Amino acid sequence: MALQEIVEQTVAGFGYDLVGIERSAGGLLRVTIDMPWQGLSQPEQFVNVEDCEKVTRQLQFALEVDGVEYKRLEVSSPGIDRPLRQARDFERFTGHVIDITLKAPMGAAAGGQMNANRKKFRGTLERVDRVGAAPGWQIVWTDAPEVKPGQRVSKKRPPPPVQALGFELDELREARLAPIVSFKGRGTAGASDLGSD
Repeated sequence: MALQEIVEQTVAGFGYDLVGIERSAGGLLRVTIDMPWQGLSQPEQFVNVEDCEKVTRQLQFALEVDGVEYKRLEVSSPGIDRPLRQARDFERFTGHVIDITLKAPMGAAAGGQMNANRKKFRGTLERVDRVGAAPGWQIVWTDAPEVKPGQRVSKKRPPPPVQALGFELDELREARLAPIVSFKGRGTAGASDLGSD
């Protein structure tokens, strides 16, 4: 049985989603798992150490039975910069701030609004419903500098322009949740909280 199949069956057997499999130099086999998405109506659940240990023990057994070569096995959660690979990942994280890298630069499509060679963007993920077609995706952002804690902002200053970039999943080289950590409640009262929900 192929490595992908063994890992998928083992992870799914425990009720988890397989996020990724990676082989690294030195014989490291890294498996990333996540809790399945239950939809917007259910509270978000997260993988913990016990989940990883349970999957590790079963995978060690399954890989040994099938004679898969590796020196070290690491099972972990996706972390705060979780990769987004499938359409269901984009559905799940709609409204979150994500980082995307396009396969090709913007080129002439940028229309002078941004650097034509730009491939990397950070913004809030939004779903775009299209008549008679599958839903599309866009990220929305502003290039305004972030307001620092305690900084006063004039109410007369016009809001910075908001930009949007629509994309199809096959145009992406990589997409991840933006690793934004909020220290809300720790001396940051009044600070803008762009990354939280």
